Amino acid sequence: MSAHLHTALALAALGVPVLPLRAGKLPMGNCRACADNACGGRPNMKVPGPCACPAPCHAWAAATTDPSVIDAPAWARAWRGAVAVAYHPGGAGLTVVDLDNTEATAWARANLPATRTVLTTRGEHWIYQGAMQSANDVRPGVDIKSTMAYARWLGSGTGSTVALPDTVRAMVVKEPPTVRRAPQTLTAPLRAGHGGCRHRTPAYLERGIAMAEQRITEARSAVHATVYRTFLAVLSTHGRCGCLTDAYVARLFAAAQAKGESLRHCTDAWANALTRLGL
Repeated sequence: MSAHLHTALALAALGVPVLPLRAGKLPMGNCRACADNACGGRPNMKVPGPCACPAPCHAWAAATTDPSVIDAPAWARAWRGAVAVAYHPGGAGLTVVDLDNTEATAWARANLPATRTVLTTRGEHWIYQGAMQSANDVRPGVDIKSTMAYARWLGSGTGSTVALPDTVRAMVVKEPPTVRRAPQTLTAPLRAGHGGCRHRTPAYLERGIAMAEQRITEARSAVHATVYRTFLAVLSTHGRCGCLTDAYVARLFAAAQAKGESLRHCTDAWANALTRLGL
C-alpha cells in the first residue's frame, strides 16, 4: 500500500472525503468516458452531472470517505501516479483559509481568531469548523476553500479547530460594484440646493452620527459590510436634506479607519452608497 493511499484511508475513517492529486496539485484528468462532458458532468467540475464513472476523475466531486471506493482497482492507477492527497473541506464540515504569503499570514494573525494551523510551502492553512462558499482572491494572498473545492492534505497541524467566524464568511459577500469617482467634497452641505433641513433640531443629526460611529466601532466581524451599510443608512436618512457636512463625514471615515479600513475603501463605500440611493 502506498503512503498516499494509507493517508487517504486514515482520513476517510475520520469522515474526511479524500481524492488523489497529480503533479501540479491538480486532480486526476477525466477518463475517456467522461471527456468533453460526455458523461453529463459540468466541464469545470463545479456541479457534476449524473456521472457513474468509478474513477476519481471529477475533481472535488470525486472525494469520498468510502474505503471500498478509495481502495478499489479503478482508483489504483490514480494512486500510483499521485503526488499528494487532497480533501474536500466542505464535505468534512470545514473551511480552509489559505494564506499564500507572509503578508497574508500577518493579516490573519491580526484579524482572525486563532485556530488549527497547517504550514504550507508558502504560507499557512487556517482551518475552521463550519462550511461556507469557496472563493479565490478574497483579499491579497487569501483564498477560501470549503464547499465545491479541494485542499491539499499537509498534515494535522497545530492548535485546536474553532468555529468559523463571521469575519471569514463576510469575505465572500459581494458589495455593490465599486464606482470609481473622485471623493465627494462636502465643504457645502450635501444637496444644499434642496431646501432647509427637515430635521427639527441639530441634536437629531448628532445622535444619528454618534450611533453610526458606535455601530462601526463595535463591529467585531464583517467590518467591510458594516461600514457600507452604515454609510447607506446615514445617507438614506440625511443625504437629501442638506445637513451633512465634511465634519460629519470625516467622523464616519475616522471610525471606519480606526477599525482597519483604508481611506480608499471608505471612499468607495461612500460612493457606492451615494449611487445606490441615486444621490
